[in-house]
Amino acid sequence: QVQLVESGGGLVQAGGSLRLSCATSGINFSPNAWGWYRKFPGKLRELVAEMARDGTSTYGDSVKGRFTISVHNANNTLALQMNSLKPEDTALYYCNVKKPLYNGNYYYWGQGTQVTVSS
Repeated sequence: QVQLVESGGGLVQAGGSLRLSCATSGINFSPNAWGWYRKFPGKLRELVAEMARDGTSTYGDSVKGRFTISVHNANNTLALQMNSLKPEDTALYYCNVKKPLYNGNYYYWGQGTQVTVSS
């Protein structure tokens, strides 16, 4: 059974930094991608950062240059370094793993960790 557990969220002042971590278990496949998403109240989850199987990274426009995703394949963990945080980064952050299927991907999600940035 695949499990993802996020940690590292909290309250930080604008301009500060946080590092989110995602511990995983039960991953017995080679993911197509690892990622971080976030959800604002009343809105759908949006992509924050994603690292594909080939190592290429994609970032949401609002976080480019401020956030960095990293994946540690040895122990199947991923992290998100968030710098220069802004109040508009306040959201619930989820880690995600995409399992390849013959006709697409299956998404595994963690429970989320809250990030609150005060002005």
